[in-house]
Amino acid sequence: MDELNHIANHISLVIGEQFKPTSVRSISGGCINTCLQLLGNNRSFFLKLNDKSRIDMYNAEAEGLETIVATQTIRAPAPIATGICESKAYLAMEFIDLRSGSTMRAAGTKLAEMHRATQELFGWVRDNTIGTTPQRNNQCEDWCSFWRDNRLSFQLRLAARNGYRGTLQDRGELLITFCSALIDHQPCPSLLHGDLWGGNIGFDRNNNPVIFDPAVYYGDRETDIAMTELFGGFSADFYRAYNEIWPLDPGYRTRKIFYNLYHILNHLNLFGGGYGTQAVGMINRLLAEVGH
Repeated sequence: MDELNHIANHISLVIGEQFKPTSVRSISGGCINTCLQLLGNNRSFFLKLNDKSRIDMYNAEAEGLETIVATQTIRAPAPIATGICESKAYLAMEFIDLRSGSTMRAAGTKLAEMHRATQELFGWVRDNTIGTTPQRNNQCEDWCSFWRDNRLSFQLRLAARNGYRGTLQDRGELLITFCSALIDHQPCPSLLHGDLWGGNIGFDRNNNPVIFDPAVYYGDRETDIAMTELFGGFSADFYRAYNEIWPLDPGYRTRKIFYNLYHILNHLNLFGGGYGTQAVGMINRLLAEVGH
């Protein structure tokens, strides 16, 4: 309770009025964080808790949410406060009552509008995490170099440290040499959610799409679209609406495999299991595309 009082006081300072939680409700928040809803004074906040060593993860997430909110396109929960209290790191944010929605078309439109937010360089002003894995965002003028060095090479080195060597490393290192052949277009650096699977999107009471748990950076917008296809959950209306606003470039069907390989390697490093076999299969398919 002392931790919650400390956090409530921090929230009070930020919002400029006294907030005292009269009710605390546990909420499902995946396998990484403890998640709570704090209610009181006709206000409600969403709270994430983790070990104090995770404070950088929370600070980066808060900055990512701020960046999305600032585009005034698709809705995301506004961050309120981050900090450490005793052994816990915390991230408090706006509570949005989420539900399933039938307006995936609106989600496609709003995501395309968010992707119109661009900058000159690929990457971001800080590193963050993808799940609990560090995600490097060293800024770079060249997309192929960024993807090769900050995404695939990083995950392959991590896989080697985790004991996944042999064919995965041999074929993966060969694949990386063909990066420019597989990324055969010139994308602009779009603001990305970075971890856009079906579990990270919902709808508010007015059926507006809401995205959360971002791994923000600026990159090829196709990487967000590719991940929506990786685990499913996005309707044909979503893709139709997105393409009405900003059609995908020719060659996306091959590039999406290259982009989703990053997430499969990350799942291998986080969870092990059959993701190694899946990664090797994707690598071999991509090498076949370039004659190897």
